[in-house]
Parts: sequence; C-alpha cells; structure tokens
Amino acid sequence: MKKTFKANNITCSGCANLITNSLEDDFGKININLEADPKEVSLEIKNTEQEDAFKLAMSNIGFDIIEN
Repeated sequence: MKKTFKANNITCSGCANLITNSLEDDFGKININLEADPKEVSLEIKNTEQEDAFKLAMSNIGFDIIEN
C-alpha cells in the first residue's frame, strides 16, 4: 500500500537525493514532495515491519518521521 510520511529536516533537493540514494535499494521507489511543509515522503509499504524499518532508516540518516 502506498503510504506518505511527513518528515523533519528535509530542506532541499540535496536532502531528497540523499534519501533516495540511501534507501531506494532497500525500499523501492521513493517520492519526496519538497513543496509540502513539512516535507512528505511517499513509498510502497508492505507491512508494519517494513514501515518500522523505513522510519529507523530515515532516522539513521538524519530525517525523523513525524508521527501523526
């Protein structure tokens, strides 16, 4: 299922490139909306384990997911 997360600390296309280059091999295609505030990261999530892994991976590279 496609899921969109709001994230802190994404400020520019360089941040978006870091996310996609670091995580697309593990999580597939990632879309980042730099127009939204806070920024939005969208991708296909298969289950809660993958969602938790994605949130941790984002945190590990400096971008915390905002809990809704």
